[in-house]
Amino acid sequence: MTPDQAKKVQRELAVMVSRRNELETVRLVAGVDISAPNAEGLARAAVVVLSYPELAPVETKVITERVTFPYVPGLLSFRESPLILAVCEELEGTPDLILVDGQGIAHPRRLGLASHLGLLWDKPTIGCAKSRLCGEHKIVPAEPGSYVEMTDNGEVIGAVLRTRAGAAPLYISIGHKVDLETAVSWVLRCCCGQRLPEPTRLAHTAASGHPTAPKPADKHLQMKLEL
Repeated sequence: MTPDQAKKVQRELAVMVSRRNELETVRLVAGVDISAPNAEGLARAAVVVLSYPELAPVETKVITERVTFPYVPGLLSFRESPLILAVCEELEGTPDLILVDGQGIAHPRRLGLASHLGLLWDKPTIGCAKSRLCGEHKIVPAEPGSYVEMTDNGEVIGAVLRTRAGAAPLYISIGHKVDLETAVSWVLRCCCGQRLPEPTRLAHTAASGHPTAPKPADKHLQMKLEL
């Protein structure tokens, strides 16, 4: 598939993304991530499944395979989704919600990795990116849990969320089968006082080739979120 063909596919799939909250009971929440390819073109994809509300690791799977699609900004889902789908096929359980280290609809063609994976899985997904791909927003207040809307051409495409005091905000967007308010709420529930939500933090660690040791939760922030 050429980049132009991939962009056409993105536009066709974008209209199929559900922006309504269809999330029900969550007992298992997963995080997925992928490492950068090495000199041989091999990358490591990881999925970590946690129990909820304990956020205790239940299952971790990692695979290493060759990346075949070239690096093209805005087309990372075609580069990364084959490996992520392959590693998720190794899971014994089925997560109720998947947090993706990448964009959802906060994408020029409204189909980032989280939305693409959500459609392929037919599962609720949330885009939780560390950097912005497109859109504009106001300054995010310093208080953890604060967020501002991110817009592109007058359309709300995501939220810029402060998950931890003194840390850079995250870019949250609808992946599939969630609304934006729900996406923000679940990211905060999964952060444990850290900048990154625990599922994607552990997936990133696993994709980097390190053990997935959980960090202790910030009880004060957790109490605040529960209230």
